[in-house]
Amino acid sequence: MMMGIIMRSVRLVEMLPFSVMVVMEGCTILLTIWAKTAMTDYDMSPFVFVVYTHVLSSIILLLYSFIFHCRSRSATQQSLFSFGLFVRCFLLGLTGIAVSQNLAFLGLSYSSPILVCAMGLMLPTFSFLLSIILSTVILRRTKTDWRSSSFEAKVVGTIISIMGAIVVELYKGPYIRPSSVLSSSSYLVLFQKAGQYLVFSSPATEHWVLGGILLAGASISVSVWNIIQIGTMKLYPEVEVMEVVSYYSLLGTIQCVIFSLFIERSLSAWKLKLNMDLLLIVLTACFGGLVRSRVHNWCINMKGTHYVPMFKPFGIVFATIFGVSLSANNLHYGSVLGAVVTGVGYFTIMWGQIKEDEDEQCVNHNDQSHLESTNSEAKVPLLEEEIGV
Repeated sequence: MMMGIIMRSVRLVEMLPFSVMVVMEGCTILLTIWAKTAMTDYDMSPFVFVVYTHVLSSIILLLYSFIFHCRSRSATQQSLFSFGLFVRCFLLGLTGIAVSQNLAFLGLSYSSPILVCAMGLMLPTFSFLLSIILSTVILRRTKTDWRSSSFEAKVVGTIISIMGAIVVELYKGPYIRPSSVLSSSSYLVLFQKAGQYLVFSSPATEHWVLGGILLAGASISVSVWNIIQIGTMKLYPEVEVMEVVSYYSLLGTIQCVIFSLFIERSLSAWKLKLNMDLLLIVLTACFGGLVRSRVHNWCINMKGTHYVPMFKPFGIVFATIFGVSLSANNLHYGSVLGAVVTGVGYFTIMWGQIKEDEDEQCVNHNDQSHLESTNSEAKVPLLEEEIGV
């Protein structure tokens, strides 16, 4: 009886991170569809949305860091206001917020949530390509094992992901469900055209290809942000992660405000009303600024670094389900097909990354064992000499 209760408790603990991560992806897609609706139907500026969201998010993060981290800081910890850390946080804010967020939401306003999911799955592809450029061209390192199974898996996954992205960009296919914005007459006219399934025959207001390019640029910016973030935490291991997040979030928000004030000069676009758009900004700031980051850190601590990224393709499922049931935008078979192909490439690259990390751990373990064995063998003659003396 007691054993059965223990086993059920273990299963519940194992299922909890999985369930939480699935809910996180579902909430992300719901907020994305809601933002798309606000931009399309209510003419909300994507630049204004990014500014207000990150201003509120930065306030929440700063309060959280002050309450839970700043009071417990010791005098020996690295100062957050050192020049080196400031430069890195400035770059993190630039790539992770100012550039990526503005490109992402501007691309969303020109496309659809399913394209956001597809281009988000290109993140490992861009990271892999950037790592090759950095290691072989810029840093002149030749440690990459070009014939290893992990590297070959990454190459195959990269090719599959690029093929899927091309399908999403250039081929929509027939409607799964048309947008409610389209009237029935325009709906029939679109289906009568010879090139009705190609992106280039879409209405001029959709700008699908431009949206995909902007979203790809956002993914590239996030890939650069990942590289800078990893280097920052290695250089400053004594600094709390949430302190760094709060610091670069503040700097990135300031950059967004300066950029958006220059781009969006209409005062009417900056006026907030007590409606659903304000609720969207508040929920996006709370969810994206604090809830998601804390949940991701919790799951990583429980399951490892590769656990959280494995749930990103779930966004395709939610985008398809919500796209069929909600009327935020058009949904096409070709878009879903391309996103699924991109997801296959995503999982292939992730498998290669996991295999590479496992191989590195085996090599490090073997080197450590060999070193300990060498040290023990080297000590034996010394002991014998002492005994002999």
